[in-house]
Amino acid sequence: MINPDTRDDDDVGKLLGADGPFARELPNFAPRLAQQAMSRAVAQAIDGRDTLIVEAGTGTGKTYAYLVPALLSGERVIISTGTKALQDQLYFRDLPKVRSVLGAPLKTALLKGRANYLCLYRLDQTVREGASFDRVQAAQLATIRAWSARTRRGDRMELAEVPEESPLWPRVTSTPENCLGVECPFYDDCHVFKARREAMEADVVVVNHHLLFADLALKQEGFGEILPAAAAFILDEAHQVPELAGQFFSQSISARQLTDMAHDTLTECSGITGAIGLLLEPIEALQDALRKLRLAMAPLPSRGAFALLDERADVRSSLRDLGELLATLAELLSSQAERSRGFANLHERAELFSERLQRIVESHGDQDVRWYETFPRGFALYATPLDLAAPLRGLRERTQAAWIHTSATLSVAGNFDHFARLLGLDDPRTLRLESPFDYAHQALCYLPAGLPDPNARDYTEQLIAAVLPVLQASNGRAFLLFTSHRALRRAAELLQDKVPWPLFVQGTAPRPRLLEEYRASGHGVLLGAASFWEGVDVVGEALSVVVIDKLPFAAPDDPVLTARLAALQEAGINPFMGWQVPSAVIALKQGVGRLIRDVRDRGVLVLCDPRLTSKGYGKLFLASVPPMPRTRDLLDVQAFFEAETAAS
Repeated sequence: MINPDTRDDDDVGKLLGADGPFARELPNFAPRLAQQAMSRAVAQAIDGRDTLIVEAGTGTGKTYAYLVPALLSGERVIISTGTKALQDQLYFRDLPKVRSVLGAPLKTALLKGRANYLCLYRLDQTVREGASFDRVQAAQLATIRAWSARTRRGDRMELAEVPEESPLWPRVTSTPENCLGVECPFYDDCHVFKARREAMEADVVVVNHHLLFADLALKQEGFGEILPAAAAFILDEAHQVPELAGQFFSQSISARQLTDMAHDTLTECSGITGAIGLLLEPIEALQDALRKLRLAMAPLPSRGAFALLDERADVRSSLRDLGELLATLAELLSSQAERSRGFANLHERAELFSERLQRIVESHGDQDVRWYETFPRGFALYATPLDLAAPLRGLRERTQAAWIHTSATLSVAGNFDHFARLLGLDDPRTLRLESPFDYAHQALCYLPAGLPDPNARDYTEQLIAAVLPVLQASNGRAFLLFTSHRALRRAAELLQDKVPWPLFVQGTAPRPRLLEEYRASGHGVLLGAASFWEGVDVVGEALSVVVIDKLPFAAPDDPVLTARLAALQEAGINPFMGWQVPSAVIALKQGVGRLIRDVRDRGVLVLCDPRLTSKGYGKLFLASVPPMPRTRDLLDVQAFFEAETAAS
């Protein structure tokens, strides 16, 4: 192993070179100059406690490029990923390999948000009231109980037999509000606190952005004592950070949180003399107030600015009633707080929610955007900061650590200004590394001619007509990515009877199953919206075409976006070119990145939006796509696939 005290930055690069231990010990390891360059940059950033942005094109091998210097730094490092799936892959697959090759005797830990861990106290409570469950849920509860006796980590990812969307999971996991902490009778065996203790003792802690920002922004997750000691934070899939940070710097309250609190209050009443007589009526009144408020919101759009709520007398009245009932419930629970640990916790929750509701409803500052969202059976109210740069800058300054942001999609035509501005990164060091894939020979970009304006009523019909000949040339094997669910559903209807290949449509099955069946089909056509634009990896011939229907501009009805654009306008910045175009470029690059995932992959990218060639800003989008030949001629697409057939 290299001694961290004696190594220089060149050593880090050499380790990943042709004569290094990775090339010797790992089968199929391919040395890449871009990977070595990134590794050196990360090592320098950790040493200098610098802020670094690295865009590493698909195939660079960025995971090893940051893991090697992180493990050799001799410092405490927090690595944060975009998704829990990537977090698990990093911790269980990549990190052990790198640690083994380096011979680094380091302690590592995996830490997720508390909702991922089984709560023994809530499981015990749920088992006691098990009679109210239907057959399916009763069977799932029995499965969870059996697993609880043998699991060491209590991480629900271990238990595939109980679906992620099962309504039982919220009943047997905890939230920051309902956790009893050291007062819990199961505290010594608590999976959340065991995971945190391990993380406190670790040299490298792998978290995800949700957990990182929940802790840093709101101190909700209670592992604040772990973070200040870190010398470096490495944020993988960093393009997701602006949106996630917005969520965690927001104040919010939802009908779901209040319903859960009402349910927990009734559960706590059992076995405590007189409690039900005191609390049943206010709990029922609270639940009734939530129903009335949701009903009053029914005529409104599913999401919008708070001003829309303020305009309706029935909504204002329902919000006032809800606030009064919450305050009354908090007062009544305070009289029971000393009777049990559960009631003490419920009293704190009621007070917290009461204050939060009041703050959101009555706030009139211009620093926050107040907005709402409705769901089939509930709603949520939010106050989101207009500018995230200031709180993020303050957060980084408090840590006095290196902050390294990496992703395949952070720049706009090679420029990082948009990403840096969003996060308040002042004068960061930047590095842009092209993908090692040979796009000139592996890929072709097809821009179909003659498509109408994307707002035309028959746009999806015309798009499918233009794409069908491409699918025939490729014999299926395609992803069709849409910017709206409405267009996706219409395209699925149009293709249903027109193609001989199996269709896989988002929403008809869970995403992992759709992808598994798509890969197995060999010639499938998958139709997906937002969640399929990134984090989907299909290597090989099963995916040879990626179609993108429109440029992915954010929905114009997003109340937070609308307020931010207005603020930019006021500051003298063109909101379209200063925000909407750069954000859409980064989103487009994610979708494009699905096509070529390996040095042997070949494929055609079909960009349908005519604005790419008819509008001046289209040049920015095209300049941000990997350098591949472009054509408007279908014959070139057919020749591309004929060459593939001839070669095989």
